[in-house]
Amino acid sequence: MTDQMYPQPSRELAAERRKLAPDQLAAFEAFSRAAFAEGALSAKMKQIIAVAVAHVTQCPYCIKGHTKAAVRAGASPQELMEAIWVAAEMRAGGAYAHSNLMLATLDEAGAKPEPQAAH
Repeated sequence: MTDQMYPQPSRELAAERRKLAPDQLAAFEAFSRAAFAEGALSAKMKQIIAVAVAHVTQCPYCIKGHTKAAVRAGASPQELMEAIWVAAEMRAGGAYAHSNLMLATLDEAGAKPEPQAAH
């Protein structure tokens, strides 16, 4: 057993996944090819989006793989960093927006928030 959180991808692990669920993997691979194909969005833009989303989902494999694919597709480091900042803002905005659920629940429970003094 290794002390690494995530094992290094290997041909052996890929073969094991294929052996355990070959039809599902084939379907996923076809879906992936279709999703990243040139279309209304360029392949470059799709890879930039993938890098940003990978940071939100926090998948180290996706971050590495899609960063490499984005660079191959022509993305600059500046484009990738801006996309990550957009993803970070969206994630933070989602947390803030969901505070509506907390506020509504407080109201339902009869727990009124205390007003804050102005600083």
